[in-house]
Amino acid sequence: MAVKYETQATNTGGRNGHVQTDDKAIDVAVIPPDQADPEKGTNPEQLFAAGYASCFNGAFDLILKQNKVRDAKPEVTLTVRLEDDPDAESPKLGVDIDAKVQNVLSQEEAEKYLKEAHDFCPYSKATRGNIEVNLNVTVED
Repeated sequence: MAVKYETQATNTGGRNGHVQTDDKAIDVAVIPPDQADPEKGTNPEQLFAAGYASCFNGAFDLILKQNKVRDAKPEVTLTVRLEDDPDAESPKLGVDIDAKVQNVLSQEEAEKYLKEAHDFCPYSKATRGNIEVNLNVTVED
């Protein structure tokens, strides 16, 4: 398989440490979610949410364009939850994907395109069957 893109991130200290990418585009302190303070750092769930939201919105935009939806202006808000799992030794992730889109003829059509984006998105493929993902879309005027 041909590699389209590759990057590296290095963490020291785990959830109470530091992470940076090889190009230093991300170079930030990592703190546990219960110590949330944007001035002190971020946490893995925020980094995952940012990456997944960006990738998913790119996939949604592509699907809309392939289906000739003009000026759709998709927007994706992705919520990541760290949940206790009574059946496992460690917590698990849950995700809600809430999208807004314009110039789609119907709610049914918007839901179809959102599902196609979920089938296409590399993050969705990587997590399929491993985490619960809830899809929601709103058609705006």
